[in-house]
Amino acid sequence: MTARPRIAILGATGRMGRAVAAAVAASPLVELGAAFERAGHAELGRPVEGSEVRISADIAAAAAQFDVLIDFTRPEGTLTALEACAALGKRMVIGTTGFSAEQKALIEAAATRLPVLMAGNFSIGVNLCLKLLEDAARALGDDFDIEIVEAHHRHKVDAPSGTALMMGEAVAHGVGRDLDEVAVYARHGHTGPRERRTIGFQTIRGGDVVGDHTVMFLGDGERVEIAHKASSRMNFANGAVRAAAWLAGREPGLYTMRQVLGF
Repeated sequence: MTARPRIAILGATGRMGRAVAAAVAASPLVELGAAFERAGHAELGRPVEGSEVRISADIAAAAAQFDVLIDFTRPEGTLTALEACAALGKRMVIGTTGFSAEQKALIEAAATRLPVLMAGNFSIGVNLCLKLLEDAARALGDDFDIEIVEAHHRHKVDAPSGTALMMGEAVAHGVGRDLDEVAVYARHGHTGPRERRTIGFQTIRGGDVVGDHTVMFLGDGERVEIAHKASSRMNFANGAVRAAAWLAGREPGLYTMRQVLGF
C-alpha cells in the first residue's frame, strides 16, 4: 500500500460522489486513484473534476489504482462492489443507507474477509450527538417519551434516514430497549394514547435540505432536545475520507465511525 492510501469513489458523479472527490483533493492524508459509475452512464471516460482520473465501470480492471473504495450509492450497487472488493483484497467505506436486515447480514459476513467501515452518517457532530443521546436516554429513563424528527431533500429515497435510525438505536440502548420492538414510524388516524416505551419517528422530505435531525425527550413539564443540522455535504465527505485513511491500516472486520473518532 502507498504512503497515502489511494481512494476510489463509487457513484462518482452523484451529489455525495462529487463531494467526496472534493474532500479527497483537499486532504493531505489520501489521493484519488479511481472513480466508478454504472455501466452505460453518460460520464464514463470523462475525468473527475480537477483530476486526471477517468470514470470507469469496471472495478476489477482498476484494481491496481486504489486501496479503499468509498461508496454512497444504493444497496444493490454497494453489495456488488463489496463482493468485488473482497475478491480484490481491497477495503471499503460504506455510507449507503436503506439496507434490509438480510443485506446487512451480507455486509457483516463480507467483513470477515475484508476491512469494512459502515456508518449511517460520517459527520463528527452527528457521532458526538449519538454519544450524548445514549447518555441522555440513560439519565432520563422511562419518565420521558422519545420522538425523532428528520428532514432531507426531495431526492432521498429511503426513510427514516440512516442517521435517524442510528439515533434511535442510541436512545434505545440507553434505556435498555430493542428498537425493532418499540419503533413507531409515523402516525395516522385514531392511534389511541401514546405507549410510553415506544420511540417515534417522523420523516420530512422536500426542497434541498441536506439533513436535519432532532431527538426530543418529552416529560411532564419539561422537554429536552438534542439536534444536528447539516448545511453542507462536505462534512459527511470529509468524515468519509478521514474514515478511509483510518481504515487503510486495519485488519478484516466491521468498523464504525465512533471507532475512528475514539468515542
